[in-house]
Amino acid sequence: MSWFPRLSILVLALAAGQLSLPSHAQQATPEESEEAEEIEQIVVTSTRSRRSFAEQPTRVEVLGSEELNEKASMKPGDIRMLLNESTGIQVQQTSATSFNSSIRIQGLDGRYTQLLRDSMPLYGGFSGGLSLLQIAPLDLQRVEVIKGASSTLYGGGAIAGLVNLITKTPGNESETSLLVNATSAGGQDLSGFFSGQRGSVGGTLFTSYNRSDAYDPADIGLSAIPEVERWTFNPRLFLSGERYDFNGGINVAVEDRLGGDMNYIENNTGEPAYFEASETERVTSQLEYRYRFTSGRELVLRNSSNHFDRDLTVPDFRFNGTQLSTFSEAHLLGFSADMDWVLGLNLWTEDFDQAGAQPGFDQSFDNHTAGAFAQVTRPLAERWTLEGGLRFDDTSDYGSFVLPRLSLLFAPAADTNIRIGGGLGYKLPDLFTEDAERLQFQNILPLQPAQLRAEESAGVNFDINHSIAFQNGLSLDLNALLFYTRVDHPLRLQQQDDGRYRFAQPVDYIDTRGAEINAAWRWQDFKLFLGYTHTDVQENTNSSNRDYPLVPNRLNTVLVYELENELRIGLEAYYYGSQTLSDGSRSRDYWITGLMTEKAFGEGNSLFLNFENFTDTRQTRYGPIYTGTLDNPQFNDLYAPLDGFVINGGVKLRF
Repeated sequence: MSWFPRLSILVLALAAGQLSLPSHAQQATPEESEEAEEIEQIVVTSTRSRRSFAEQPTRVEVLGSEELNEKASMKPGDIRMLLNESTGIQVQQTSATSFNSSIRIQGLDGRYTQLLRDSMPLYGGFSGGLSLLQIAPLDLQRVEVIKGASSTLYGGGAIAGLVNLITKTPGNESETSLLVNATSAGGQDLSGFFSGQRGSVGGTLFTSYNRSDAYDPADIGLSAIPEVERWTFNPRLFLSGERYDFNGGINVAVEDRLGGDMNYIENNTGEPAYFEASETERVTSQLEYRYRFTSGRELVLRNSSNHFDRDLTVPDFRFNGTQLSTFSEAHLLGFSADMDWVLGLNLWTEDFDQAGAQPGFDQSFDNHTAGAFAQVTRPLAERWTLEGGLRFDDTSDYGSFVLPRLSLLFAPAADTNIRIGGGLGYKLPDLFTEDAERLQFQNILPLQPAQLRAEESAGVNFDINHSIAFQNGLSLDLNALLFYTRVDHPLRLQQQDDGRYRFAQPVDYIDTRGAEINAAWRWQDFKLFLGYTHTDVQENTNSSNRDYPLVPNRLNTVLVYELENELRIGLEAYYYGSQTLSDGSRSRDYWITGLMTEKAFGEGNSLFLNFENFTDTRQTRYGPIYTGTLDNPQFNDLYAPLDGFVINGGVKLRF
């Protein structure tokens, strides 16, 4: 590994940073009149069509470059904050001492959400628990979010929805940017990005170094933020011709993470202590080739691979494994004034090898899924557009699935549109669930495919957007969403009488229903964003039903004052309602507040200073987060932050 830090340091020394004084992007409704027009023209990648954001029958939420720049200033080391502050999305922490987290959409577990990079799955399975913590936002162009079943185009696992991270590509002007950040909790971040194009050849390079000291704001002897050191290196090559485009890249990330007893972390004594040590190496590759026929049709070939090695150690137990997953796809696109269509084939493979497994607990497995899909989008009348899709998947262990999906767009006026959509989905059982991650995979018996069924879902979304322009420059954008999803045969971990855990399907189904409401007010240099999420998730059996744990109702409020290219000040407040816990009790409700500031200077440079959670809301203020002893803690459900009030500041430079 000695070459890797030296190379990254060299690249960072050559890279420099970017400023774009951002405005807080509301998910489904554009914020500025100018920004609204820009977002309307974005061609959404996730739906595999050339239709713009405004013309999509499928509901897509776009977080643009300004929102990404804002969150890069506040949390430059990962994308947790970027997603967690969006309505309908919750980042659920699964480890009290190492910060492992997963994405929940509309109240459903993280395993039901696909996390993609440039429309390719690179973060699932064994690597999923740490993915949110290992993705820095500096090289992202935008994030596309589709809520509800998206399996027609992306296969199993997209029951709750998908998050597609679209990376930057070389433009007409080269970009060299640098971001430097430090926090009051002992964290430092250094990220650099470069892109350039010369004729038909272009390239991008992203590299970062992120580290943090262990941090215990509650002084309970356990880390709320673990000790972390991570290096990331991601070069990409772009080639273009009259009829073709090609891009390929490799991403290498190496991380050491140590959480637990503060005395053990700082002094590494040989005395008995609780700790959670995780060493990971991630190497991913992406290839894409596009060929444009003279007829206007387009052939797209894609391939990605993910090699992920993780060595997880806790007292008296070690879980070490290597995941190798691949994705290959070929699809043909057709475009006309009357209809867009796509036909495609794809293949997923996944191989997991556990090293040093105890007898009877070997979790090694391999599987594959082959799929074929088709989708058609066409206008029905002047104000109506229909999109329909169908997928057929054949899996190696759980049989075959037919997955239809339908979406309808109605635009009764220029300032109003209505969408309704629904479809079927599925998720194959695997070891890597939130519950298994909480147990660090200890005492879990291997899955038995012959005794389990795939989880299958049906869901529907309905939403309406409306914009109002008042006098004196005041404007309002409104969006309301209603959703329902049912998942049959959900996978659960059950503890047996002998203390071991096994996977079973004791619950008939879980269903989630609710609403999201977003409002964006704008007047001169002020913007006010309001968002509310109501989610009701139930576990249902023949005889009873119960609330699903750790699902809060939430209110988002953000007030921003911005002088373009000069100054930006934002005040944030997020309310989390009481949540049902695993033992049936209820948590307390709480607020999280933040203050963000950014001052521009020179050509595209800025200084930023942020006060995150300045009211110091922490779960440790409301009660203990574990039972038992410090050297053998049994952790309670995590429903509130543990890290408390943190200040961060730094500089973004562009050369």
